Amino acid sequence: MVLSIAEIHRSKGGRRAFWWLLFLLPLLPLVWIVHKAVSQDLGADPAQTIVTFLGLWTLRYLLITLSVTPCRRLFGWLWMQRYRRMYGLYTLFYASLHLLAFATFILGWRPELIARELSERPYIIVGFIAWSGLVALGITSTRGWVKRLGRHWQQLHYLVYPISILAMIHFAWLIRAGYGQVMFYALILLVLLGYRVGYRVKRRQRVLQQH
Repeated sequence: MVLSIAEIHRSKGGRRAFWWLLFLLPLLPLVWIVHKAVSQDLGADPAQTIVTFLGLWTLRYLLITLSVTPCRRLFGWLWMQRYRRMYGLYTLFYASLHLLAFATFILGWRPELIARELSERPYIIVGFIAWSGLVALGITSTRGWVKRLGRHWQQLHYLVYPISILAMIHFAWLIRAGYGQVMFYALILLVLLGYRVGYRVKRRQRVLQQH
């Protein structure tokens, strides 16, 4: 008999095993790209392949993180709330790897190139701003910061929405071909953000009707 996720979470052992499963799964893309690199199977431009691959998985984990609240409200998947912070930190992890890969394999850590890219290339500027925002959210995601910031914590973490838009713009500029892929992820982001706007509008209307 197949157990539901809710039933798994009722037992301490099942909850722990499920946590480890969801913790280790996001590492599979990293294992895959490392294997490809070691096997020298990254195509004609290995550096660009690595950078693009890590950027793509950053966007995917960002979208997964944004999908937690709609799934919880629409489908009653309360268990997802436990893992939102984890996947938010994985988003930051892959974004940092993406940035490090770009600085290492594309720019070679040459100060003059880094300074020029950060001042002249719009897609680099947008991406760096998005990464800086993710760093701020990652640092303040701990319980200590939640208590320290109080009601301002939620306001700060609303920055994930403009960050996601900046990340999508960066992704669209980074991908030189295959704009169908860009439109696919942009549509997902539009649905996730549109749901939040619709939810807030309906909630405000209910509040006004009560008064």
